[in-house]
Parts: sequence; C-alpha cells; structure tokens
Amino acid sequence: MNAFIKTMTEKAAVSPCVIGFQEAGNTDILKTAEQVVGMGIGTPLLMGNRDEIEKAARESGVNTQGFTYFDFTSEENRLGLAEEYTAKFDDFSAKAVARKSKSSLCCSLFLLKLGKCDCVAGGKDYSTGDVVFHAMSIVGLQEGVESASSLGIADFPDFEGPQGNMLAIADCAITAQPDSRDLAGIAISSADTVKTLLGWEPRVAMLAFSTCGSAEHETIDVIREAVAIVREKRPDIKCDGEFQLDSAIIPAVAAKKVPRESLVAGKANVLIFPNLHAGNIGVKLIQIFGRANAYGPVLQGFKLPVCDFSRSAPVDEMLGNVAMLVIRAAAARQA
Repeated sequence: MNAFIKTMTEKAAVSPCVIGFQEAGNTDILKTAEQVVGMGIGTPLLMGNRDEIEKAARESGVNTQGFTYFDFTSEENRLGLAEEYTAKFDDFSAKAVARKSKSSLCCSLFLLKLGKCDCVAGGKDYSTGDVVFHAMSIVGLQEGVESASSLGIADFPDFEGPQGNMLAIADCAITAQPDSRDLAGIAISSADTVKTLLGWEPRVAMLAFSTCGSAEHETIDVIREAVAIVREKRPDIKCDGEFQLDSAIIPAVAAKKVPRESLVAGKANVLIFPNLHAGNIGVKLIQIFGRANAYGPVLQGFKLPVCDFSRSAPVDEMLGNVAMLVIRAAAARQA
C-alpha cells in the first residue's frame, strides 16, 4: 500500500460508513470489502443472497466477518423496498422501484437515497455509463451542477507546487464536450472534492490553448463563460482562466504570460480540461511519460457519494477509492 492510499484509509477510519457494494459476485469486490472491515473504514453492505455470497467468498479465501447483506433477488425484499421508498419519495412508482431493484446497481442506489447506506461503490462489472446513468436518474445531481464528472489526483516525481508534487485533474472520464455550464459544474465539484478529501484550499485553473486572450476561438469563449459562472455561483472558490498549462502551474511563466493579478495563475492545484479528449490524453501522458501515479477517478457531482471503479483496478487501488468515498460520505453526513 503506497503512502497516498495509506493516508486516505487512515482518514476514512476516523468516520467509518456503511458502503453499498453492487457487485458481490466479483472476487475483487469481496476482497475489497474484506479490506474495508480490516482497515476499520466501514461496514460493507453487499447486494445479493447471503448464502451465495458467502459461498463465493469461501472459494476465494475471503473472510466475511463484518459483512451485511441486502438480498435484491428476493421479491419480498424488493416489494418492501418499493413500499418504503414511495412513502418517502414520489419520483418513481412502487412498481418501477420493485422492477428496477432487480438490478443490484439500482437497488443499491435506492438504499443509498433512503439512508440505508452512506455511499455506494461499483463499476467492476457494470460500465461507467450504467453507473452514471442510474445514479443521475435515482440520486440526482447537486444543485448548481449540470453534469457528473470525475476527478483524478496525481503525484509527479519531478514537480514541486503548492501541494508538493500533487495536482488534481478533471474531467478525464465522463463528459465528452462540456458547455460552459457543464465546465463550471466540473470546476465547482472538483474544488469541493479536493477540499473535502485533501484539505487543500482549491485554486482552480481552466485550461486552454490560450492564456488570457492570447488567442481567440469560439471554444475559448466557452471556457471564459464557465469562469464567470463559477464566480457568480461560488465566489468563495478561487477560479481563473483561460490558462495554458504552463501559465497555470509555473510561477515564472505566469509572471510573463498573465497580464493581471490572479490568485490562481502559476499556483493552481486543480486543473480543469476543456473536454474529454484533452482530459483522457492528458492523464495518459502524465502516467506514461511523466511517471505519475494517478488515483481515482473520483466520481463527483451527485447529491450523494457514488464510486465507479476502473474495471482493471487492483484491490489496493479499489481500497483507496473506497476510502476517498467514505471521507466524502462522512463529510456529507456532517454537512
């Protein structure tokens, strides 16, 4: 376990939560749930039949002590869940809840909304698209956020900035071509995420191929509008742009390229890519050529904490993602 994941698990163990795991038939999920109990991060709530899950766990050498269960395969349980849900919420009929709850993903999200768990984690078998779509329809987005997004946290061996060798980057996985409102929401969500997880004072840079008007293009107008929206909706967040990458993170370059006072230029710790092309390419460049470790992605923008694992993620990485999920869930409970 590396230092970052260790730090996150220790922080999560301060305020353990109930974590709904959607894919209890997956061996890596079972191993992660076992680690969750062992590290004192929280209580796993596994979706599925207890006997079947415990049989699979024994076959994988997983200790299930501390696990809890919700059997979504039981019609009686689904009907009971539908009755309880519709007594509190009116966005779905009882028939729709009972039908949708045949999916462990949807069932976990209904339980999350009812407060039966504090957060949910999945994505090893379900696609990111499935997780995001159903989370949007059942849990919904935070006020002022137009779309879901993901945030990565990276450490760079040869970089030294305000947070040492670490930077937060978004969005690298969800929104393909954000408009100005989408970008503003991504910036707001990212600022809140790093403050909650890492305790940073967010300084959010909106990245582009231009710095402060050095070029003109309709896509740059989108970025400038996004900055204005963030400043209007959340004046407490330090957000500025448009900046080229070097202007955002290197003080000497910012001093030359940025012709005005800025609380962000040259000292940004949160970088917002203009679209998913740039984000996806950027994160792979920093991993392959920059030898950076990238943690996450942290799924953000929802009213309640939801996690989407990378399908190829090893158990240690999944544990780190769950720890970050628990930290956010604990902060949401205290809000």
